[in-house]
Amino acid sequence: MRIGLISDTHIPVAQKELWPQVYEALRGVDLIMHGGDLMVPEVIDWLEEVAPVMAVQGNGDYTGFERSVPPADPRLSEAKVLTLDVADGRRLRIGLVHDLQLPEAPPLSTVEGQMQHNFGGPVDVIVRGSTHRAGVTTVNGVLIVNPGSPTFPNHMSTRLGTVGFLDIDDDGRVQPTILQLE
Repeated sequence: MRIGLISDTHIPVAQKELWPQVYEALRGVDLIMHGGDLMVPEVIDWLEEVAPVMAVQGNGDYTGFERSVPPADPRLSEAKVLTLDVADGRRLRIGLVHDLQLPEAPPLSTVEGQMQHNFGGPVDVIVRGSTHRAGVTTVNGVLIVNPGSPTFPNHMSTRLGTVGFLDIDDDGRVQPTILQLE
């Protein structure tokens, strides 16, 4: 299975619509996970032309683009979990959330506590957004992937940014990658 990862699109503030390179990069994925700060839910509609989409709200969806509450769209929530059956009856759990406090600030904020709060328990992978900085790290055995922003990378300027991918084999092994759009 191949999952496309995208976050922090900030449409129409960063740009009126997604770059064509975003669609080209995501073509052929089985699912797209959007890590929030869409600004307008039409972004989900556009991405659904490529593959099914799971999306979460980000802080910009509350306060950005002339609104004080998030758009009323049943496809959006604060966090989601994708559960995949893999070899030997095991399950792979992937959590999707906009913001994840890193580095940890024990004892009040730990990855374990954030997983409990956001996903109701442990997950194997966390896909997150918020920082606009692409990155892959592991904290306490949990793979954490931030695809960055395709439209406003590193909060610097509107330009081609990044998307990410999770390639998952039948045994449940996950290979994350980040792609710089060109």
